[in-house]
Amino acid sequence: MKKLLIALLLTLMSSSLLLAQSSTEQEVTKLSMEKWQWMADKDVAKLEKLFDDKAKFVHMSGSWKKDRELEIIESGSIWYKKADVHDTAVEISGNTAIVWNRITLTAFVRGADVVTEFTVTEVYQKQGENWKMHALTFSSVRDTHEIEH
Repeated sequence: MKKLLIALLLTLMSSSLLLAQSSTEQEVTKLSMEKWQWMADKDVAKLEKLFDDKAKFVHMSGSWKKDRELEIIESGSIWYKKADVHDTAVEISGNTAIVWNRITLTAFVRGADVVTEFTVTEVYQKQGENWKMHALTFSSVRDTHEIEH
């Protein structure tokens, strides 16, 4: 029931964001929102397909590649429990999409829940029919931070 409510909330949030976007921007925004849920669910099978083999991930505690990120998610050493997305901006250039999400992330790290404000930058590239994530960077920000559209 809880997962259903979270999925419904994400759907409603992403629906309001999609109204002012192009179809490509809508597609990438939807994928970004789904990614947050897959991370919360520790669904490494879906994430493995989304993350490009050369993808890089930058966190507060370090940076690493795809295999390490998937291992961290699967093991729960960082459990991305909930990402409250407050704002999203998307820019498309050719077959590349850049997504900025301002979020409040609740994560289970080193034995405790931690709540942190981030602007997360995601870089996607269209490969055939699918988008692949090439980069994900967490930037710690104040809760008053705004993404310029």
